[in-house]
Amino acid sequence: MLEDGFSRVAAVDCGTNSIRLLVADVNAATGELRELDRRMTIVRLGQGVDKTGMLAPEALERTFAACREYAEVIREKGADKVRFVATSASRDASNREDFVRGVLDILGVEPEVITGDEEAELSFTGATKELTGRDDLAKPYLVVDIGGGSTEFVVGDDQVRAARSVDIGCVRMTERHLVRDGKVTDPPTPEQVAAMRVDIEEALDLAAKTVPLREAGTLVGLAGSVTTVSSIAQNLPEYDTEAIHHSRVSYDRVREITESLLKSTHAERAAIPSMHPGRVDVIGAGALVLLSIMERTGATEVVVSEHDILDGIAFSTALRS
Repeated sequence: MLEDGFSRVAAVDCGTNSIRLLVADVNAATGELRELDRRMTIVRLGQGVDKTGMLAPEALERTFAACREYAEVIREKGADKVRFVATSASRDASNREDFVRGVLDILGVEPEVITGDEEAELSFTGATKELTGRDDLAKPYLVVDIGGGSTEFVVGDDQVRAARSVDIGCVRMTERHLVRDGKVTDPPTPEQVAAMRVDIEEALDLAAKTVPLREAGTLVGLAGSVTTVSSIAQNLPEYDTEAIHHSRVSYDRVREITESLLKSTHAERAAIPSMHPGRVDVIGAGALVLLSIMERTGATEVVVSEHDILDGIAFSTALRS
């Protein structure tokens, strides 16, 4: 029996690299979220999209397999409202209707292919709702969500002031700059890293036209590239959500880790205890995006959040109900 004011909702976030599920009891009025199930599957939906403009059949099947697993969890937990949000890869794909039909058949809801600005607002809500009232974090917040295909920038206090999505993400940068003859260069050459840097800096120039990047009091970093950097910084023996959530990583430590990742081999990265197998080939690019953002903003540290767009989707679903 749900308490008054609470709704049991399921939120699905399908990005370029991973698909994630959150089932939670949410009170939209008080901002309280009680997590029942949270899981993530690396499906690499964006495989080849930057080059072909289409979702690969094998990428679609990996995603649909995860959706079938999630549908079972949603039924077991008894969530009566489901919202499925799809982001960068499905925005870019010419065959996204195949994706929409598949998700609708499996989960009974149509995926909402949201804009970059909508994605940024949901990320901001999910990351900052629980920071309200804290006096150790200066406002405004700059929330950066480093995804597989895009990175969202949003600045605000209690609400969004400005937001922008740009096409730099760990998968897109890896495929664009670090792949030769169908394989990720191991490790990348200095020339490849330099070319990736140029791409990232151009995207930051674009973001800065909309979002005042240097005005932020606190940099809040979201998604797998950032949380993995935190896990490495803490030398965690395994991925530990509680240790990572709201951890702080200094600029100097981010620089050290990024330089190390970009000089390491696949085997060396795979041997990191907290590294998800699906991130081994793309973590170097993701870390470089984070480092470049910190350099551009002048941030001395990043506050790492495990709560992100998925939590924002859950809040928005509860408000709808």
